Amino acid sequence: MEETLKQVGGLLLAAIPTMVLFMVVLLSYLLLVHRPLTRVLAERHARGEGAIEKARADIAQADARTAEYEQKIRDARLAIFKAAEDRRKKSLEARANAIAQARARAEDLVHQARMSLEGEAAGARRTLEAESERLAHEIIQTILKPAVLAGGGQG
Repeated sequence: MEETLKQVGGLLLAAIPTMVLFMVVLLSYLLLVHRPLTRVLAERHARGEGAIEKARADIAQADARTAEYEQKIRDARLAIFKAAEDRRKKSLEARANAIAQARARAEDLVHQARMSLEGEAAGARRTLEAESERLAHEIIQTILKPAVLAGGGQG
């Protein structure tokens, strides 16, 4: 067993330069490759994340502008609908006023025509009454005259 320990001790002693060389290579790797690479990767990651954050901010800004634009469109449509409704109401009011004026004129004309017809009817009645009285008097005269003449000759 002693021999095995001597052999292991010899191997370890022979491995010291390899371990030192390994440590130098490892240290060189860490200083020359790993740290700069880690730094570059971190910077790259930061730039990528920054770009992603900027893209997210741009998207949020575009969404806000889109929402604002859509709100303006809704407001404009509402204003157009209100204006159209106002025009329709004004048109209906104007139409109602025109109908009311036409109806009033028609009622006035009907009233004047009625008054005129009543006046003409009253005049016609008076004429008819006068004419009927004249005709009645004439008829009486015609009927009674022969009787008076005939009775006048006997009496």
